Amino acid sequence: MADQWKAHCLVVAYPAQGHINPMVQFCKRLAYHKVKATLVTALSFWKTVTTELTSDFNISVETISDGYDDGVDEEASRNPKNYVQRFWQVGPQSLSELIERLSGSGFPVDCVVYDSFLHWSLDVAKKFGLVGAAFLTQTCAVNSIYFHLHQGILKLPIDKETKILLPGVTELEPLDLPTFLFLQDGMHLHYWDFLVDPFDTIGKADWMLSNSVYELEPEVADWMKKKWPMMRTIGPTVPSMFLDKRIPNDNDYGISMFNPNDDLCMNWLNNKPKASVVYVSFGSLATYSEEHMQELAWGLIDADTFFLWVVRASEEAKLPKNIIETLSKKGLIVTWCPQLKVLAHEAVGCFITHCGWNSTLEALCLGVPMIGVPYWSDQTTNLKYIVDVWKVGLRAQMDEKGILRRETVKDCIKEIMEGEKGKEMKNNAIKWRNLIKNSIDDGGSSDQNIAEFVTAISK
Repeated sequence: MADQWKAHCLVVAYPAQGHINPMVQFCKRLAYHKVKATLVTALSFWKTVTTELTSDFNISVETISDGYDDGVDEEASRNPKNYVQRFWQVGPQSLSELIERLSGSGFPVDCVVYDSFLHWSLDVAKKFGLVGAAFLTQTCAVNSIYFHLHQGILKLPIDKETKILLPGVTELEPLDLPTFLFLQDGMHLHYWDFLVDPFDTIGKADWMLSNSVYELEPEVADWMKKKWPMMRTIGPTVPSMFLDKRIPNDNDYGISMFNPNDDLCMNWLNNKPKASVVYVSFGSLATYSEEHMQELAWGLIDADTFFLWVVRASEEAKLPKNIIETLSKKGLIVTWCPQLKVLAHEAVGCFITHCGWNSTLEALCLGVPMIGVPYWSDQTTNLKYIVDVWKVGLRAQMDEKGILRRETVKDCIKEIMEGEKGKEMKNNAIKWRNLIKNSIDDGGSSDQNIAEFVTAISK
């Protein structure tokens, strides 16, 4: 088997669902191009997930230590700074030991593709004389914001009255910026290591691979490529069967922290009319107050439309009592679902989302209009693009207490599902879907970029 591989890439993923999924998909693209891909993540994380990465995809999996091999303790979970410091201490040695072990395996490593959060991986790659490629899991626009913060061009604290004008980025209001820039009492420093420090060394990487699509943000992508000539967009990192269908059986990411109830969700959708269902999910991390959850519940019920709502088990107690009986036949609440299959289903007409980049990309890939309820991080910036640049969604305004009121939920649903504006958004969503599909298909912008990268690292 080894003689068929052009090169061997370690793909080092930050241990979180939203980071590992795109890197798993990039591994599949590498294998499609005859590059041996070995996915690497923290042992503590790998113990918590279920995986269906079959031999069909030719992906190997290895783990390294983050210093918490028996599980991340409560203090590190609560304080990201503690987790970062320990991982950053033990990770380089653990990754070095893995590279040394693989060097005697008959197929040594040629390249390390690393999540930009784990920027110390570049030093390890260079120590062994390997190609180092930074993998950026957020949009080009968001990365531009963090770069300008790193350079001191964008300064904290942000003046709430200032317009933010950055090269190639749509004009932003302060509240369109990532939420970490507004955390008080120095809390933003807890995330500095992840988001800003990578720009200390990113210019030393041989490649910069962005999980975005050139056609979605060409101006800022061009600016980044001028700044870093080896920057390439390689997205969307979405399973192939929802796009170009060139990777057989690639229907899912293959790794999950949760167990979706596929049959329940899909059978329920199969009995609903076309474009009649509102799908609601806020990802794997967002948590809301009981008041917020109850207002959302009553807004969905008052909208008098079908809805499928993902409420993680840890959030279920916040729902109104007896809500299951109240739902009647209009709604279905599940603890997790196969999101790609749901978004691809013709019954789904709208997606109420936290605007995480993976979820946003999935909705764009599948032509589904969105109602944005950002929770934190880059989601506020993603929503700005959803509403004002790509014009495929609405902003659900919170009240002064940060609560999404039932009337707002109902009005947004009505506007997208029944209004003229909703029809325009659906047409725009289909346009973007086609552009994105073309980008990863044979000869598209992302496909060419991946092929160029493969050629450069091949023996």
